[in-house]
Amino acid sequence: MEELDSNYTLETPSSSSYQNRIKLNVGGKLFETTVSTLQSGGPDSLLSALSSRIDPNHNPVFIDRDPEIFSTLLSLLRSNHLPSTYRRYTKQELCEEAVYYGIENQLKSALLPPSLSGIDCSIVETIKPAAEGFPSSFTAGAGDGSVWIAHGGQISGYDWNLIHTGTVRSHFEDITSIRRVWSEIVAVGSEIDSGLHLYDVSCGKHVGAVEWTDKSDPRIYKSRVFAITDSTDSIYGSLKCSHGENCVLQIDKNTLQVVSEIGRQSGNSAKSFVPGKLTYVPQLGMIVGSAVTCGAFGYSGYIRIWDPRSGNEVWETNEPGSGRSSRFGDSFADVDVDVDELTMSKVCSKSGDVAIADLRKLTDDPWVYLEEKNASLRSSRGGGGEEGDNMVIHCYKKQVFMSREGDLEVWSSVNEKEEEEENRELDKWYYRRNYMDNSTKEHELSSSKGIVKRIEGGGDRLFVSREGVEGVEVWESSNFSKKVAVL
Repeated sequence: MEELDSNYTLETPSSSSYQNRIKLNVGGKLFETTVSTLQSGGPDSLLSALSSRIDPNHNPVFIDRDPEIFSTLLSLLRSNHLPSTYRRYTKQELCEEAVYYGIENQLKSALLPPSLSGIDCSIVETIKPAAEGFPSSFTAGAGDGSVWIAHGGQISGYDWNLIHTGTVRSHFEDITSIRRVWSEIVAVGSEIDSGLHLYDVSCGKHVGAVEWTDKSDPRIYKSRVFAITDSTDSIYGSLKCSHGENCVLQIDKNTLQVVSEIGRQSGNSAKSFVPGKLTYVPQLGMIVGSAVTCGAFGYSGYIRIWDPRSGNEVWETNEPGSGRSSRFGDSFADVDVDVDELTMSKVCSKSGDVAIADLRKLTDDPWVYLEEKNASLRSSRGGGGEEGDNMVIHCYKKQVFMSREGDLEVWSSVNEKEEEEENRELDKWYYRRNYMDNSTKEHELSSSKGIVKRIEGGGDRLFVSREGVEGVEVWESSNFSKKVAVL
């Protein structure tokens, strides 16, 4: 007779290991697990509460729910990972069961994508709102991977799991600016209808409106919104009247009263056009605004930075103009700000070059132009643009995402000298360019799918909309590195 290993412990009904077990009957299917596994769902979860109901006779605790989905969620608690079988169910089904058991946070951690890396990023799905599916704008500012899409005069919300949470009909015919300013409140505006308006998407109600007025100037009425940003206590909107007068309004979030007019200007020249982009930089307490126009003589525009506390302008550059002696005539086509890195980036309209400036060290010509050190990429597509090419740039998570018409590319920073983050200088870093989703047919078809109109990051996702194309693309990085077959 074979002897038992001396290290082997025979489990008996009185052993601690045996006592730690618990049986569950979920929808008629028997499961056996441990108390510690159920308690890993968190102290406030239903499963943690059930873990205290161990029957001395080991009779199972009955739960009248779907056993197959429970099996998937139990695997999640055991390993902190979802099994491959989870794809049998919709996200809605998984979320509903996770909410019932009180483990929605564990499911959220498992379903959310990994850290966004542009060099390993591809389209995972396209969100297509019902009815008018052509997106006019969208906002992913909540930072959890959720997105609110404006399509026509409607606003459709999608949560962190990209599940549709509802659609609100606004009074606008076409929303062109949208910004999430509270968890359930969105600020919207239109370039064809007046005023900045707020809607509660949880109940579909119009909760406030702000119009730009000036008692001393009767021409100031029915101003239209071109861009929106916000801080902890204020909403900022760039508004323009029909005769060209424009400014950035600072609006108190609590009272919805106008606090101040910032950067008021008149006329329709390139140096006085309404800002088409606004970004509030929390670390500096500043607002960065930019305007770009394109006419018979090419692109021109400006970038201005204001201190909303004083209302004063603290820095400005115009293109063509200041700081452009070496690249005069190659004005920027788009500008964006990285609020975490405290940098701003621009893409030049003719050469297609990308440049970065440190917001803390602004001079007359603060730009550091990125150079591609890979010869094969320098000579490949996208090296330079024709005047009038549609170019969009977006800074997010230490990366610069850019589109030249339909193609997407990313510039990722590479630190040659391992210096402290806070002490690094842009000219001591270099950025490497890569084409996104380059190895798939999706990339080959990207140009035919439409010109990119808007790029915005949210959570660990990148959202992209295209001209004349329904829906918003969702880009994520892969959980696994790509495998190469060796024959």
